[in-house]
Amino acid sequence: MTTAEILRAAKAAKPLMATLTEADKNRALECMAAELEASTAELLAANAQDMDAARGKMNEVMLDRLALNEGRIAGMAEGMRQVAALPDPVGRVLKEYYNAAGLKIQRVSVPMGVIAIIYESRPNVTSDAAALALKAGSVCILRGGKEAYRSAEAIVRALRRGLEKAGLPPEALWLVEDTTRASASELMTAVGYVDLLLPRGGAGLIAAVTENAKVPCIRTGTGICHVYVERSADLEMALNIIDNAKTSRPSVCNAEEVCLVDADIAQEFLPMLRERLCVGREKPVELRLDERAAAIIPGTPAGERDFDTEFLNYILAVGVVDGTDAAIAHIAAHSTGHSDCIVTRDDAAAARFTALVDSAAVYVNASTRFTDGGEFGLGCEMGISTQKLHARGPMGLEELTAYKYVVTGTGQVR
Repeated sequence: MTTAEILRAAKAAKPLMATLTEADKNRALECMAAELEASTAELLAANAQDMDAARGKMNEVMLDRLALNEGRIAGMAEGMRQVAALPDPVGRVLKEYYNAAGLKIQRVSVPMGVIAIIYESRPNVTSDAAALALKAGSVCILRGGKEAYRSAEAIVRALRRGLEKAGLPPEALWLVEDTTRASASELMTAVGYVDLLLPRGGAGLIAAVTENAKVPCIRTGTGICHVYVERSADLEMALNIIDNAKTSRPSVCNAEEVCLVDADIAQEFLPMLRERLCVGREKPVELRLDERAAAIIPGTPAGERDFDTEFLNYILAVGVVDGTDAAIAHIAAHSTGHSDCIVTRDDAAAARFTALVDSAAVYVNASTRFTDGGEFGLGCEMGISTQKLHARGPMGLEELTAYKYVVTGTGQVR
């Protein structure tokens, strides 16, 4: 089908989705999860074709982002079951009161309608988005990147079979067949058809959508995530947090890209950091050092843009700062507002950091890798919003609903 045909069909399916009961949605999610697991061989075969086509065009870290295996497919299915276990976000009375005229005024949560997502090479986004949109009572339109199209197509086929087994129409879920810029542009300008558009990918994709979209969209973030090691920090704790935040999965948006170290402990801590991240590791981290850090340990001199780059790789920009306020100022100048952390034993420093760092998630003594819908108890996520209006941080069911006012009277006129 053409993208225009998908948009018309998705709009036509909105009324049915809005009337689904919680039991209808949960049954569908369970069937979809079971069908995903039953289709493991089919999904792996499709993903293998994507991986073969991507080799030589993507680095190893980005290939890992594209790859599926049995464990990841099981995790996708489990994420759908976790969404099924969450309370229905639709139809909740968010607020109720009576005005001076005796009208009962209720603010009630309602579905968005049609939610479209433009994303790149992570196949698990396909099932996460489908699950959340369904539970939120909305139709889902997926527009994946060409590098993961075969994987996404196989996942959507399985999920649609699950919908049909649950007695729901497959028109609740769509995958755009056209992976050129033309289809992305169609979604961005589909006024009257798309109620919410989400970009999920690199800085270029997010900028293109937020700058050109004529439909409502939410900026999901590139992650230039910082860890600041304050002068009172437990240095072993700091090493563990930095190691996890940088190396556990460098290709994701909640991975650390910048380490800031208080000048008072830099002479002691930076050699420890280099030993931990660079020596004797199968995949050593390249340290890109500002002038003060480079005077203490060997590494690559930081370039002009290194403190403003989402590396998505085994690369870490390292800088030395003069205290908490300097760290806060550096983060304000370079952060994308995603996730930032302070490692400290000083309660006053922690309080100042959390009050003044203006990011969606601010951590004290914990890895930025926890910024994730599943880790936050949301089942899974549509993305991490780095804006402030409507949604911020991991976007789960609540962020995928709107609300209306339902006003009940007894014949009042004004």
